[in-house]
Amino acid sequence: MDKVYNFVADEPGVRLDRYVCERLAELSRTRIQRLIADGHITVNEQVAKAGLKLNAGDRLKVILPPAPPSPLTPEAIPLNIIYEDDDLLVVDKPAGLTVHPAPGHPAHTLVNAILARFPRLAALSDSLRPGIVHRLDRDTSGVMAVAKNSLAQTKLVEQFKARSVAKTYLVLVKGRLTPENGVIEAPIGRDPRDRKRMAVVTKGREARTEYRVIRYIGDYTLLEVRPETGRTHQIRVHLSAIGYPVVGDKVYGVKSPFLSRQFIHASRLGFHLPSTGEYMEFKSELPPDLAQALKDIA
Repeated sequence: MDKVYNFVADEPGVRLDRYVCERLAELSRTRIQRLIADGHITVNEQVAKAGLKLNAGDRLKVILPPAPPSPLTPEAIPLNIIYEDDDLLVVDKPAGLTVHPAPGHPAHTLVNAILARFPRLAALSDSLRPGIVHRLDRDTSGVMAVAKNSLAQTKLVEQFKARSVAKTYLVLVKGRLTPENGVIEAPIGRDPRDRKRMAVVTKGREARTEYRVIRYIGDYTLLEVRPETGRTHQIRVHLSAIGYPVVGDKVYGVKSPFLSRQFIHASRLGFHLPSTGEYMEFKSELPPDLAQALKDIA
């Protein structure tokens, strides 16, 4: 059965889709925009566009048809939760866990694990990525934030787009990288010779990566890396492009007898909490396999 919600706009100038998002935080903006496009949300009994600026006193009616069944299956996969409030989770993702279902990985993902703990997340979006605001590669471990409602998801995504989120990674590369502090600025796009790979290409998207040498270990360098942009495989592509490939990276880097995966760990993530605006940072210690690799190459 349809659910019906009635609202009276109490402040002028707010976009229709944003207003409904704030009143029905359990719905994603994508779903709300689709409801508007399908005529399920009216203003003063008239069909309206998502970008309509409301006037104080406008009467809104939201008809919410039953959501289609989610294709996602909750799975009891253990999670290491660093922080939790009403709006979000911060998890310490292990290497080997894919973030969300995709071709080739239909299940056994972080999303499936989160749904087992929070079934309501399935209603957050009709996509396969409910609550996901950023990604880590399957073989990258470390800190990830996951939204628990639509408004929190919107606020977190806005911070990532504004590049106000502090992202720090620990990365081991082959070679002694100099200078000890630097910035890599090179556009990234699909590799024209292999569409499954990314590469530095002239017509790619802007990408910027800062790094700092933590220490040299023989013919290796342990780095603290801060990507300012969030391009696919950015750290791996940029470091390979300057001649210092990531250890254990089977696509862009160099294989290692000490590692079965790439040496990239998301060690720190800082952002403003959606609920209070307070800035907080969350940390993850280097996991045992990477810590052991450092001992093995010393």
